[in-house]
Amino acid sequence: MAAYARALGAERYLFEDLRSVLACASPHRSGDELAGIAASSNARRMAARYALADIPLKHFLNDVLVPYESDEVTRLIIDTHDTAAFATVSHMTVGDFRDWLLSYEADTPTLAALARGITPEMAAAVSKLMRNQDLIAVAAKCRTVSRFRSTLGLPGHLGSRLQPNHPTDHLDGIAGSILDGLLFGIGDAVIGVNPATDNLSTTIALLELLDAVRSRYDIPTQTCVLAHLTTTLRAIELGAPVDLVFQSIAGTEAANTGFGITLGLLAEGHAAAASLCRGTVGGNAMYFETGQGSALSSGAHHGVDQQTLEARAYGVARAYDPLLVNSVVGFIGPEYLFDAKQIIRAGLEDNFCGKLLGLPMGCDVCYTNHAEADQDDMDSLMTLLAVAGVNFLIAVPGADDVMLNYQSLSFHDVLGLRHLLNLQPAPEFAAWLSRMALLDEHGRLAAPSVSNALVRGLLTHHPGKG
Repeated sequence: MAAYARALGAERYLFEDLRSVLACASPHRSGDELAGIAASSNARRMAARYALADIPLKHFLNDVLVPYESDEVTRLIIDTHDTAAFATVSHMTVGDFRDWLLSYEADTPTLAALARGITPEMAAAVSKLMRNQDLIAVAAKCRTVSRFRSTLGLPGHLGSRLQPNHPTDHLDGIAGSILDGLLFGIGDAVIGVNPATDNLSTTIALLELLDAVRSRYDIPTQTCVLAHLTTTLRAIELGAPVDLVFQSIAGTEAANTGFGITLGLLAEGHAAAASLCRGTVGGNAMYFETGQGSALSSGAHHGVDQQTLEARAYGVARAYDPLLVNSVVGFIGPEYLFDAKQIIRAGLEDNFCGKLLGLPMGCDVCYTNHAEADQDDMDSLMTLLAVAGVNFLIAVPGADDVMLNYQSLSFHDVLGLRHLLNLQPAPEFAAWLSRMALLDEHGRLAAPSVSNALVRGLLTHHPGKG
């Protein structure tokens, strides 16, 4: 790797390689400090940004951050790069690219055509030169529509994941949370449960419950148990009703090894999901979750800053044509994103980079109880993300996940956001809400009645009990 230098006033700053430029150009965050790669001063941070702005985009195709020979994620990124799509911007520097992205010329169709020509490292680099408003403005122009039983990512719509987790995986408790969420119009992106114990029998029991609820009430959505990929593959072999295949992913081969996966295993999961043909309006059947700091937490970051590695995880996701990708932005904790300022910035970066790369991005707007953040901060981030065109947000009962022990958004948070910004659920799901008498004559969510078939059915027994 080449060294880089930049003068700022009377001072001259030296950066030993591209990794150093990118790390020092990042906004301040605790994870990069923990890794010992953050800029030592604001002046050094600004010098790095000046240096980064002058680097040609095509340089990222040759000066790779993680060695090609030893990292399959790097090989995936380089080997699948679309040179024809890249031609539009191949003459630009990172600074030129930022200015162009903010121009009228970079409209929605143009950005869609460009997506496969941008590498994750390019996306991360340009994000480091942007203010929050820049990230929002460009992300709002990027649209990726995905489909399974519902259509997600359309303009004027905001999807939601209904997350009915339970600390003991109790089926009645999960069914009750599902009812609660459906009455708020939540769940058009997915009804997805994080199992408290990742074992095969529990996974199958949860899959059968979710599918029974969905099929009994003919809900045009998809369900998912967020078990490890190998557990889901075994459940598929045993005939369990799997809609989406889930896996947490990261931006380096070593970090993915820590998750117990390889790109080959992801390809196997993708093929298994496609073979089931359970979608009705489309075939996007993969669900990925990511989060800044995961590679550092497993000692697999190779000296690369956490935001660039997060973008590389999106490079992994892009290869498998997912229905859903979301950043669990504040979940790992203050060691990686210390406070609300860092969490909000990271959420906007993740949405921007994922959408620029052509992904159907969502976010779990969340924080842990020992972070310097509160629910007001999450209100700010969810509103900014909705303006930035995020495909979906995650919601849990009361904004408090009683199994994972962290704070997220509540069902009424997403409902209120839809009203505020005049956003609708997925069209198929909105039509179902109307059929189930959960919308009034003005298209607003109606007060539930005990005479409603959904309420009556789920209050008296959950479908898994017969």
